[in-house]
Amino acid sequence: MSKSLYETLEVSSNATSEEIKKAYRRLARKYHPDINKEKDAEEKFKEINAAYEILSDEKKRKQYDQFGDSMFGGQNFHDFARGQGNVDLDDILSQIFGGGGFSQGTGNFGGFGGFSNFGGFGGFNQKSQPNLDINAQITIPFSTAILGGKHSVSLQNQNFDIKIPAGIKNGETIRLKGKGNTMGNQSGDVLLKVSVAPHPQYTQEGDNLTKKFDLPLKTALFGGKVEVETLYKPITLKVPKNTKNNQRFRVKELGAYNRKSKSYGDLYLEANIILPDIDSLPKELVESLEKYL
Repeated sequence: MSKSLYETLEVSSNATSEEIKKAYRRLARKYHPDINKEKDAEEKFKEINAAYEILSDEKKRKQYDQFGDSMFGGQNFHDFARGQGNVDLDDILSQIFGGGGFSQGTGNFGGFGGFSNFGGFGGFNQKSQPNLDINAQITIPFSTAILGGKHSVSLQNQNFDIKIPAGIKNGETIRLKGKGNTMGNQSGDVLLKVSVAPHPQYTQEGDNLTKKFDLPLKTALFGGKVEVETLYKPITLKVPKNTKNNQRFRVKELGAYNRKSKSYGDLYLEANIILPDIDSLPKELVESLEKYL
């Protein structure tokens, strides 16, 4: 994260308060307009004052350390300050950081203690506001994605439950308003990109689900009923005789919920025929099978 205020004062981001003060005094003397007659000295002097006003204030420095140059629309402070033109940087920075401006604490170097000589400006460009949103990714169980429900999230040393809507799909984003970073009286949002964990029994295609179910050989040959667990409820499936392996059975409206159409997909059950251990069968049956199959 770029932190150009420290570069402006020519100190590291780990500098102590005393080191920041010494650097400020040295640079302020160097670039004071009454001493330095170079073309850009005055602009440099104003930037130095602004950097010191922020970094010498414990609260403002903490905010800047958290957000860095994103507070200036992603620009380094040098470009931000000079890009404002003939406006009051004191007003702008006081709105970014809160408080009553930056006219105190630096001493009065020939009228350049603050930024009141930049002219009037009632606000600051929206692009200068930091992005307080937090982007994160969560992985939710397959069943929660289909049925909806609560899911626990740990984010920035906070634990909280969020509501997962039924039918959410892989790659969708859940927005939690006001749960993002805060600055002053502003709060950002948390944007959670959802990843749906795979399920050992189910696959999904659109709103339709597919699940394999075990089917005894006897039921496959002669027909019958079999109990099958689904995500919603247990069902009794009627199986016709001569059912083949991987044969599919459609169960209407036991698939995924579509939040746009407010309808449910279907569940397709695929038969997985369980063959008996041939050594466990009576000899006569084995001989008959060998003869007739």
